[in-house]
Amino acid sequence: MTDPELVAHVLSGRREDYAELVRRHHAAVLTLCRSLLADDALADDAAQEAFLKAYRSLAGFQGGAAFGTWLYRIASNHCLDLRRRRARRPTESLDALREDDPARVERLLREPDAAGAAAEAKDLVERVLSRIPEDYRAILTLREVQGLSYQELMEVLGCTLDSVKARLRRAREALERELRHFSERENV
Repeated sequence: MTDPELVAHVLSGRREDYAELVRRHHAAVLTLCRSLLADDALADDAAQEAFLKAYRSLAGFQGGAAFGTWLYRIASNHCLDLRRRRARRPTESLDALREDDPARVERLLREPDAAGAAAEAKDLVERVLSRIPEDYRAILTLREVQGLSYQELMEVLGCTLDSVKARLRRAREALERELRHFSERENV
């Protein structure tokens, strides 16, 4: 059954079909929330809240965009709202107090265990991504991790194709600068 068919079923009273929509899109929404919030526990809550908001707003879903695109927009907006609220009440993360460990970079380069290296690489990428502006992190995650097309990015972000391309270019440049900076700082 397609997403539009499931939406129609839910709207006609078969609420249990919403569980299938959640199952299909949960991993993608959670990945998006984690990339935008950089806090797994908060991201888990944000993903659940995004699904609740989508469920409550399902009658307003017009089908002009794919259900997943509409859902990503809800999740993205919710995460950005959370970040704004947290920015008003700043707190110091214990993780942020730790210094970057150059030995970890060395282990990553020499690691014989592929699974360990993959975990280290993922951690390094997340740390570098956390240092670029949130709007850049969001568009990179949507495009490179979630695999959204330019059309879907236009719908999620509410902007033109030229704007999507420009944002992606600036995001990639910011990521490249931060990677260079990290590499120089760590002498890699």
